[in-house]
Amino acid sequence: MKHVRNFGIVALLALGVWALPGGNTAANLFGAALFVVVTVGIGLLGARFYIERRSDLYALGDWWRLLLYGAVGVIVLDMAATPKLFDSGGGTILWIVLLAASLFALLQVFRHSREY
Repeated sequence: MKHVRNFGIVALLALGVWALPGGNTAANLFGAALFVVVTVGIGLLGARFYIERRSDLYALGDWWRLLLYGAVGVIVLDMAATPKLFDSGGGTILWIVLLAASLFALLQVFRHSREY
């Protein structure tokens, strides 16, 4: 019964966004605020992981740390550019190549970190 009530609440809110004037603007504002909250949360999580694993990162060495940070940076830029890259076929291929290369670099850094 609780699920039916929750579904009704969500349906009522969706009806308000659809029917009320300015509902689309309010939905866009809520979506943007939610995006900011999630992005800040991911940033804080990354900062916490960095603080907890700082000695492991420094133990990698300069080259492997550069590869790690570069791969993470390319993934972030790739995700940010997704809508523009998906507008064309070449952009989609570039998106896939960048993501695959970054994931491969992360895998290599991980494998290096597990070597003795």
